[in-house]
Amino acid sequence: MKAETTLRHPDDDGWLGDFHRGPAVFSVFRELTNRHPLIPDEYRITCNDGAGPRMICRFVDEPEMVPEWFGAWKNDEWCEWILKRTLALVANPENT
Repeated sequence: MKAETTLRHPDDDGWLGDFHRGPAVFSVFRELTNRHPLIPDEYRITCNDGAGPRMICRFVDEPEMVPEWFGAWKNDEWCEWILKRTLALVANPENT
C-alpha cells in the first residue's frame, strides 16, 4: 500500500490532500464541526512518519495566522516548508 493512501480518511470529512518529505507523509484537513460562515475556517495538519498519523499543527485562517505546533514540531526547521505546502492545499485542495 502506498504511503499516500494510508493517511486518507474517507470517513473523516474535511480532508484536503497529502504531501510528503522523506519518510513523513503530511495530511491537511479543514475542521467541519461547529463551522459557521462568520467564523474563520480552522485547519489541522497530521503527520505519519511510520508510527501512525498524529496531529502536529492547528491554525485558524486569519490575516495574522498563528499556527499552534505540537510536541517535537515546535520550532522545527520543517515548519515553514510544511505551512507553505499546507496553504497551497488549502487554496487548491486535492479533494474537491
